[in-house]
Amino acid sequence: MAHAINYDYLSFEDYLAGEKDVDIRSEYIDGQVYAMAGASERHNTIASSLSAHIEMALKDGCRVWQSDMKIIGKHQGKNFAYYPDITAACGENTGDQHSRTNPILIIEVLSPSTERIDRTEKMANYTSIDSLMEYVLVSQSTPFLTIYRRRNNWRAEPFYAQDDFTLESVELTMKVEQVYRRVRKEVGLDLPGFKRET
Repeated sequence: MAHAINYDYLSFEDYLAGEKDVDIRSEYIDGQVYAMAGASERHNTIASSLSAHIEMALKDGCRVWQSDMKIIGKHQGKNFAYYPDITAACGENTGDQHSRTNPILIIEVLSPSTERIDRTEKMANYTSIDSLMEYVLVSQSTPFLTIYRRRNNWRAEPFYAQDDFTLESVELTMKVEQVYRRVRKEVGLDLPGFKRET
């Protein structure tokens, strides 16, 4: 998750070179660098749970990363580099081992400070990557996620607590509720009246 700390213009090459050995990671868009802010416990727990399910579903030759794999690309003449909360990609990485250009799945867990950018700037840039099949936005305040798929012209597909959803890119089907299994109380799944699936 990026925090809006803005620095002077930096070339994309200098950014990539400097990002390999830093204590605080930064994201890049068209010459501007934004320092990454720390994520909350709930944010990390949701991302970890979902990443673990994806790891178990992945075919040989595919990998999943959480937060530390940089995705780079170029959209409308502007270079970008982000650290998605979860990324999956298949095939060997023949380039820089600190970044990927061929994700099949990108997931962002929404935070108040980053939700607008995740829904606009990042979505536009991510969906310009030819290999990307799905982009997923996951709420951390309520059991809800939205899937955008290339085959569906990136139209929003909402899923609620008791819905099943499928990540086609990694052949994983699960209930939304499972994503939140370790933060049930925080997202309202243990409130009176909520019927838990068995």
